[in-house]
Amino acid sequence: MPKPWKVITVNVNGVRAAGRRGGLAWLRDSGADVICLQEVRATHDQLHEALAESGLDTWHVAHAPAPELGRAGVAVLSRNQPLAERDHVKVDGMDGLGRWVEVDLEAPFGRVTVVSVYVHSGEAGTQKQADKYVFLDAMGKRLAALSRTAKRDDSHVLVCGDLNIAHHEVDIKNWKGNVGKAGFLEDERAHLTSWFAKSWVDLGRRLGGEGPGPYTWWSWRGQAFDNDAGWRIDYQVATPALADRAERVEIGRAHTYAERWSDHAPVIVDFS
Repeated sequence: MPKPWKVITVNVNGVRAAGRRGGLAWLRDSGADVICLQEVRATHDQLHEALAESGLDTWHVAHAPAPELGRAGVAVLSRNQPLAERDHVKVDGMDGLGRWVEVDLEAPFGRVTVVSVYVHSGEAGTQKQADKYVFLDAMGKRLAALSRTAKRDDSHVLVCGDLNIAHHEVDIKNWKGNVGKAGFLEDERAHLTSWFAKSWVDLGRRLGGEGPGPYTWWSWRGQAFDNDAGWRIDYQVATPALADRAERVEIGRAHTYAERWSDHAPVIVDFS
């Protein structure tokens, strides 16, 4: 049986910190073909240094750093040379923020555009939330364009990342306590509903069961991790033909709190 094409996405909560905690070594040994990172929080040189220290220096890297040092930043690592890469997509509201990067890759079943995205966390009633909505609107436009291109070219698209939105009540352990808070606002969730009703498939839900969970983020504070009081905010979202090739989803949750190397867990999907 052919080896699956494996894609991993994870918010590393700072790539250098994740490297010190063993996260990059975990990714190196994961058997992935593609790795999408969010909250890289590093310059190009700092990212490549961290990857080299962890044995990932032979991978091809597409990196979109944030304009502010120590903030945001996304990357796509691939074993094979990309056909193309884009860290600027010229869409007002999302370009140049270090929150979106695309690469075109040749997978065993055809061309796939892989995106790593990091949506703002937001804060209800503040400018941070307004910025989040601007980004989500812009992201919707880019998703529509990518979907049209995939249909025209008979290719695929996979959008991976930390969307900082829990779609449904089953996506938060304490959903009642988070009504009216950023990450679970009705207007935020409506964006996901619109995307998933049209040209996009949420692989974590399709392959992960009806819920609750599986969660992908837990606060560092208190007993959230030990009590599995988490949020499902990290996604792999695919165009329909690619979604039909998705065989398995796994959440790389650490066995214990002490073994965590990020406040997020990797989302792993195998494609045939």
